[in-house]
Amino acid sequence: MNKRYLEIKKLIQENRPDVEIAEAMSNYHENDIAELLENLSQPERKRIYHVLGLAKTANVFPYFDDPQQYIEEISVEDAAAIISLMDSDDAVDILEQLDPETKTRIVEKLHGAIAQDVKMLLSYDEKEIGSYMTTNFVCIQEGLSVRQAMSELVRQAGVHDNIMTLYVVDADGCFAGAIDLKKLIIARENDDLGDIILRSYPSVEAHERIEDCAGRIVDYAEDSIPVLDSSRRLLGVITSEDLVEIVDNELGEDYAKLAGLTAEEDLMEPTGRSMKKRLPWLIVLLGLGMLVSSVVGVFEGVVAALPIVICFQSLVLDMAGNVGTQSLAVTIRVLMDENVTGRQKMMLLGKEMKIGLLNGGLLGILALVLLGVYVHAFKGYAWAGAFAVSGCVGISLVLAMMVSSMVGTVIPMFFHKIKVDPAVASGPLITTVNDLVAVVTYYGLAFLFLVK
Repeated sequence: MNKRYLEIKKLIQENRPDVEIAEAMSNYHENDIAELLENLSQPERKRIYHVLGLAKTANVFPYFDDPQQYIEEISVEDAAAIISLMDSDDAVDILEQLDPETKTRIVEKLHGAIAQDVKMLLSYDEKEIGSYMTTNFVCIQEGLSVRQAMSELVRQAGVHDNIMTLYVVDADGCFAGAIDLKKLIIARENDDLGDIILRSYPSVEAHERIEDCAGRIVDYAEDSIPVLDSSRRLLGVITSEDLVEIVDNELGEDYAKLAGLTAEEDLMEPTGRSMKKRLPWLIVLLGLGMLVSSVVGVFEGVVAALPIVICFQSLVLDMAGNVGTQSLAVTIRVLMDENVTGRQKMMLLGKEMKIGLLNGGLLGILALVLLGVYVHAFKGYAWAGAFAVSGCVGISLVLAMMVSSMVGTVIPMFFHKIKVDPAVASGPLITTVNDLVAVVTYYGLAFLFLVK
């Protein structure tokens, strides 16, 4: 346990009064308290829950990695009370991590506005931006005076802490614009509130797919973005904290897709479901792998005549695979921008091939020198024969790396063109295609220059 938590643990073990424990814990951030609780026993945690009280505990729970086990330590009534004191988006995040039975029991105990908000957020698909929004924001009616707007801000600030931007709605509840807090503070009493309302403030629709609007939200760099329904009624907002979570989840999912998975897997997912996600791609790759192996078999005579060539096969294959993966990562990032033109894509292809050629040339020269010395010194070849082998490896690196750069760029572009997610389809396919290219290049050159 972290040394700074020993003070709290000692106070608990000595059964000191709640007041002393509460005073000691008042200096800790909620994230630190969550880390402390994870290192305590269940009876010690229950004591801390009692000392903190429901409101403070509600601020701690969003920082737990696995809230299920801590929810199970308290009664359903207390769990519902804690959930009720959270922001709606945090409440939904925790509920989504609970087993269905526990989740249902807690939701049934929720009452009032939080119950309505939670049920609304749970109604959205997890891939829709509405599932991430919060109802923790300040909203005022259009047509108020500056003084009335300030009074309304002060009143709502007691309930909502996202106050940097005030959202304005008309009489029908439709979004009418936003006011920066700073502009409201410096406005004079007799100024027209309408003059400081930004009418063109960006917004998103609740049912928009996350991948379709996440980049747009990032581009605006606002503290929060309003979320509207199809009639432009204000439902909630996406805060900067929500955006960080969205981007983190999207990056995690993209990383999983590059491995050929349909979504990011976790420890709690059943084994059977994980197998179903991976097996289709593995079957496809098995077929492609057989194709690569059959191509290697074509060059069996090369290996029989010059066994040393097999020593450097993995070197050529690995470098080709590395280059292809680098080009894939760059291309997917470029394709995320829907405004990229065909000319820019061609420029990217040319650039990647140029980089592959130049890097291949430098590494090819390095392989020529180092492997030539190695083959002469440790394999007993004459200098001419040693540099003939290393030269074959060097030239293979140049060609394989240039072609792999092209493959790593063209394949994701192709899948993007036919409306298939390039992150899902490209990764495993590029690896196998690059293996095929590298094998044909390496053994083909070995046959032409060393055997024939």
